Amino acid sequence: MIEQLFGSKTRVKLLQLFMSNPNRAFYVREITRKIDEQINSVRRELANLLNIGIIKSEESENKLYYEVNQKYPHYASLKSIFTNKKAMAQSEFKLPQSGIAAKLSELGSVELAILSGTFTRDDQAGADLLIVGDVNRSKLAKLIQELQEEEGRELDFAVMYPEDFDYRLSVKDRFIINLLGSKKTIVIDTKSRIKQE
Repeated sequence: MIEQLFGSKTRVKLLQLFMSNPNRAFYVREITRKIDEQINSVRRELANLLNIGIIKSEESENKLYYEVNQKYPHYASLKSIFTNKKAMAQSEFKLPQSGIAAKLSELGSVELAILSGTFTRDDQAGADLLIVGDVNRSKLAKLIQELQEEEGRELDFAVMYPEDFDYRLSVKDRFIINLLGSKKTIVIDTKSRIKQE
């Protein structure tokens, strides 16, 4: 039903991707991999969404990045549609399940995972990835290597046990406060530690 309403399966997948990652910018080839659609249809739908104002674009390091425009008048309504698990479960088109949340979940007991820095193009974040939990270090090393290859750069990341994170948050540790105040995407938050914007 959702794809009939929005007229294109590529458009539905793009809206799912952007609405589920409100502070994350993507470049075209990355988008085609994530939604598993042809580059020409992705480019056409990106142009449509850009023209309507649902997304915005910005060039950085010779790549054109796209992200959702949170100031779009109907942003909240679209977000509620495209992040509604029940509605999306009934949709014929689903994003591939190889997303970062699934990969992080395979590391062990991850209670909190935040993407920032490189992923959100925020140089002031202090880290690109924060993981809170008890994780398998060798699996983590493989995931970091994979993410670095995808991003084409070395990533700054921090891993801490939940009690360490909670303590550092309680004493207003500069690194934690800076990261939480930066542009970020909360990928996992099983204990609802972070208030969503």
